[in-house]
Amino acid sequence: MSRKYRKFTRAFKIQVAQARLAGMSMSELIRKYDIHANLIYKWTVEYRMNPTGAFRLAPADEETADGQPTRAELEQMIGRLTMENDFLKKALQHAEDTLHAMPPTKDGTA
Repeated sequence: MSRKYRKFTRAFKIQVAQARLAGMSMSELIRKYDIHANLIYKWTVEYRMNPTGAFRLAPADEETADGQPTRAELEQMIGRLTMENDFLKKALQHAEDTLHAMPPTKDGTA
């Protein structure tokens, strides 16, 4: 069975870490956010050590610090748009072929 990895935003990690530091129990956090205890522990430690710099975006993350998408994200977007474009071209071609294959009506139009 393949495992899907989730990416969490900086704001979400901070929210979880702050909730833990505020006294919310580990079991409550696990149930509420559906995340593993190891993540909660790791995020809490990182946040406690450096609250202002914790969970800063790395170059491999989805967006750069200025909010612009990274190259990997742009390439993924190009791939998705290319697939959508190909699908729409095929659908249009199929519609045109179906229209041209229809017998003419009584008034002489297709």
